[in-house]
Amino acid sequence: MTISIEKLNELQLDVLKEIGNIGAGNAATALAKLLNKKVDMAVPKVQILEFKKVPDLLGGADNLVVGILLNITGDINGYIMFMLEQKYARILVNMLMGKELKDICEFSEMDISALKEIGNILAGSYLSSLSSLTMLNIFPSIPDLTVDMAGAILSVPAIEFGKVGDTVLFIETAFLEHDYAVVGNFFLIPDVESYDILLKALGVIS
Repeated sequence: MTISIEKLNELQLDVLKEIGNIGAGNAATALAKLLNKKVDMAVPKVQILEFKKVPDLLGGADNLVVGILLNITGDINGYIMFMLEQKYARILVNMLMGKELKDICEFSEMDISALKEIGNILAGSYLSSLSSLTMLNIFPSIPDLTVDMAGAILSVPAIEFGKVGDTVLFIETAFLEHDYAVVGNFFLIPDVESYDILLKALGVIS
């Protein structure tokens, strides 16, 4: 049986949202270790929505963002994408590199490398949560990173996503460190068959 994401019932949606909550908690822990700072987390906002609505959640198609994309293979297939507005990406990099948090200079090659590592670690923490809950083998690819307007970043993977499905699991997470908040957006895009596999592994469909 293939389940349409639009036809998921409330229990199945709650289970997918719980994955987002647990993943966000693990991401906050991973970020704290990476930065060697105490990082708190606001309650994540988890929803399932059409891919075409993603730019609006990122401040509009013209808003400058950093996008990190990883391919998922193993027992399930698809993509995970971590996107954040450029101002939040700068705060994260400055924290990691020991710079003044208000420094807004252009990203250097080292900064880009640091952002890839941050995205890799955070996305990995989500996938690890998903793997632990489902007992499925899930393997992420090496991350690709782009700094551009949200619409431009999304236009290229949108073609590929169209082959996979038009619905994503969206998780907005605010990481809090003293007076600074960094809002990151995770998008999990499994293919249609992988939704079935995920829900069966979680015991919500037979």
